Amino acid sequence: MITIGLTGWGDHETLILNKQQKLENYASHFPFVELDTSFYALPAISSIESWLAKTPNTFQFIPKALQTMTKHRDWSDFYPSEKNMFDTYLATFEPMVSANRLKAVLFQFPPYFACTKEHVAYLRNIRIWMKDLPVAIEFRNNTWYSIDYQQQTLQLLKELNFIHTVVDQPQTPTNSVPKVLSVTNSALTLYRLHGRNFDGWLNASGPDWRKKRTLYNYNLAELEGIKQDILTLTEESNEVAVIFNNNSGGHAASNGKSLQKLMNVTFIGLLPQQLDLELF
Repeated sequence: MITIGLTGWGDHETLILNKQQKLENYASHFPFVELDTSFYALPAISSIESWLAKTPNTFQFIPKALQTMTKHRDWSDFYPSEKNMFDTYLATFEPMVSANRLKAVLFQFPPYFACTKEHVAYLRNIRIWMKDLPVAIEFRNNTWYSIDYQQQTLQLLKELNFIHTVVDQPQTPTNSVPKVLSVTNSALTLYRLHGRNFDGWLNASGPDWRKKRTLYNYNLAELEGIKQDILTLTEESNEVAVIFNNNSGGHAASNGKSLQKLMNVTFIGLLPQQLDLELF
């Protein structure tokens, strides 16, 4: 099975027919969404319950782990212990878990999270603290995929029942990993498409660097190549969830719809579209 989603639901203007119903508009086009805001702060449980109420029972979410859970920030500034941090996260998302609406929790690690014994031990702790929930891992440090460690990395992810996140991104010398088309959990594989803006990825500084990084529009030839990648992954994975993260120029939605058409896939259980417009 192939599913397609985007990062967030509020920034895709071509999908929004009613600004008061952004999530509902989004859920009439795609079957899941990546929840980026949970990286910065935990949402209110009431917000989660509202999102569940506004979307079909089949619609799912991929919340990001908190930045303290991925070592972007020091957890000790906010929580009495790491276990307490994880317990708080799990309690917050319990309504989503109970409703079977959580597709996976995405742990996106920073470029300085290298392949070390300390970090391997932390990954093992994550599995303990996250219990049996589906967890997807995305590395940004290429030591995990070096000649010496790549097979061990993939084996570790399999051992811990983690979902491997395949990434499409420019190959910069400091903050990129190669595209590794490997499946570590047969139930699900994530394929995150960050765009190919080399300068935006290379220069991670300034107030707007995140917007520059995701400013990219995949052309048809590139989408054809991505299609072949996905078909390769489906040979071992029951579901490949494709996430377009190239949001800042408004290209993610159109790229997602183009890929859907290219792969001839349909999504069951979407909300009805309010207007039958040829948007893409």
